[in-house]
Amino acid sequence: MKQKHFIGILLLAGCILLALSTLGWSDEDERWEHEEEGYGFWQQSSDIPPVTNNTYETECSACHFAYPAGLLPERSWVRIMQTLDQHFGDNAELDAKTSNEILDYLRGHAADHLPNRFSRSLLRSLEADETPLRISETPFFRHKHREIPSRMVARNPEVRSFSNCVACHSMAKKGVFNEHGVRIPGFGAWED
Repeated sequence: MKQKHFIGILLLAGCILLALSTLGWSDEDERWEHEEEGYGFWQQSSDIPPVTNNTYETECSACHFAYPAGLLPERSWVRIMQTLDQHFGDNAELDAKTSNEILDYLRGHAADHLPNRFSRSLLRSLEADETPLRISETPFFRHKHREIPSRMVARNPEVRSFSNCVACHSMAKKGVFNEHGVRIPGFGAWED
């Protein structure tokens, strides 16, 4: 009886050790990797929640793609909203009510408040005091796009910039940015 009890405890301890070591391996991979095929019931989605605030969608998409809030940390969205009078070369100032509504939405849905793997990986790529104003300035973004030649983006008249997410990521408006759905205009599917 004591021997069966001892073997049971050893098996349980072995299972717990195996589970913890597996979590350790996957945690390191999350620094850069977020696209996982086949979501298991225990695996969190790598997708970013899409934009759900109509005011943000209307105001921001009047000039550019309304980027999902989970693509930047809260501190970045706060700084962007504080400098709308000089928004990347344009004056995008809003009235106080609209600005506050958008800021509240962005803050509540920023990368630091989301449990998905994409946002966590993005945050891990930043230094604690780093406040990027462009998604394309983050180390995570640069790492994920490092193999794409400039001729396919900057010199491509249908894309022109890495900030034009929707040109290549057909599911960007739904918050899906994985490489499996990338189609670069004039070049086709991207094969990593």
